[in-house]
Amino acid sequence: MATLADLATKGKRNYARKIERMRKEYRLAEKRAKEGYDATPFGPTRKANYKDAWTAMPDNYDLKVKPGLEEKWAKVWEAKMKE
Repeated sequence: MATLADLATKGKRNYARKIERMRKEYRLAEKRAKEGYDATPFGPTRKANYKDAWTAMPDNYDLKVKPGLEEKWAKVWEAKMKE
């Protein structure tokens, strides 16, 4: 049977592998997300800020992939699984 450390290692690989797909799916959701946000009762400034943020949002997945992040993810995941 796999240990928690083994499962965390597998999870780190899966996380890294999914980043490109997450970025693409995020971009595909842009139109729907903006339309949904337009339906909220927020004012024009909030709505404009949200739409402007989409220029960086999909690539935010790149920004999160920093040295040590996968290790941090594994440490937190393993601790949660022990609860």
